[in-house]
Amino acid sequence: MQLENIQKFVLILLYGGLTLLSFTVLINPMRVNKKANFFFGMFILLWSSYWLLDILHFCGISPDSWFIFTLYALQIFTPIFLFFSVVFFINPDYRFKRKDFICLITPVIYWILLFNMENNPIIRSMVMLIDVSHNLPYIALIYFKIRKHQKRIEIISSTTENIDLQWLIKLSFLLFVTIIITVGYELFNTFVYKMHQHLVMDLLFLFILYSTLYYVLRQKEIYPVNKSQREELLSIELENETEETSRKKIIPDDEFESLKQRLITVMETEKPYLDGELNLLKLSDLIQINAHQLSYLLNTGFQENFFYFVNKYRVEHAKKMLTDSSFHKLSILGIAFESGFNSKTAFNTIFKKMTGMTPTEFRKEQFN
Repeated sequence: MQLENIQKFVLILLYGGLTLLSFTVLINPMRVNKKANFFFGMFILLWSSYWLLDILHFCGISPDSWFIFTLYALQIFTPIFLFFSVVFFINPDYRFKRKDFICLITPVIYWILLFNMENNPIIRSMVMLIDVSHNLPYIALIYFKIRKHQKRIEIISSTTENIDLQWLIKLSFLLFVTIIITVGYELFNTFVYKMHQHLVMDLLFLFILYSTLYYVLRQKEIYPVNKSQREELLSIELENETEETSRKKIIPDDEFESLKQRLITVMETEKPYLDGELNLLKLSDLIQINAHQLSYLLNTGFQENFFYFVNKYRVEHAKKMLTDSSFHKLSILGIAFESGFNSKTAFNTIFKKMTGMTPTEFRKEQFN
């Protein structure tokens, strides 16, 4: 009896937390990634509906069959809303295309089966299979879309933390794990032993909920610029994916070397890399060329993307501070901020990637 009460309490926390989170994301108090947060909020709202019948049961309410069918019919859209939230995070200007209607094929098949499954165990099993398995293709698509975005974002930004959507990859992975566990749990219930307690599963979902809450409230605007600038940055990202653009000469040969030298001079004298929010547009304004030309200059003249080019200077600046005895009392975090990094995590990750050791290890080695 005590275990049952604990399970009820966890369910209330779970359902209440999901509905509250969906409301918070939908009203979007920070006014960031508006379209993406709308779809993500709808995803969470539909996700919470998976526990609605249990909550109604605890309250002594018995919904009719039409309410249950309607609920199931809406739940099939849960991964679709998650998928399009990722689409709009990556491209806020995305417009729906005809090919997007392919997402409706599974729901239509599901609806047909759903309303014909009464007293038919085969159709009922097919409905359950679709209900679980249709999430998996979307999780795979989300993973590959975000990984592609993480590479593209380095073309225009010197800082990818909180805009690389890594938290959505973690969420997708956790959802994948819970789907596998759910399938195993249902198979065990069907063929081995009927269990009536779902406490472990609900605790796992509760962990996912609060992890999601933590990350979604920290999510920054991925393109914190006006519409025309955002369109320019997005076009540069897309252009860098095509081989034809890389062959196109955006800068004439007689100007190329002088612009390359001007860029080096600006980086060494004005030190714009110390700005933690430096992006392609800001640096192109300093060099007095457009963002397309700067991207071409970096790719062709230095064989580096914007992210690597800027952080190379930041790491060199940090190395000087780490080896200078006058900065010995300054903490690693302090050096990170002084070098243009926005967090200790980003500093450690990038520094180790470029030098093969952490800033702390580097400092110890130099002083030893």
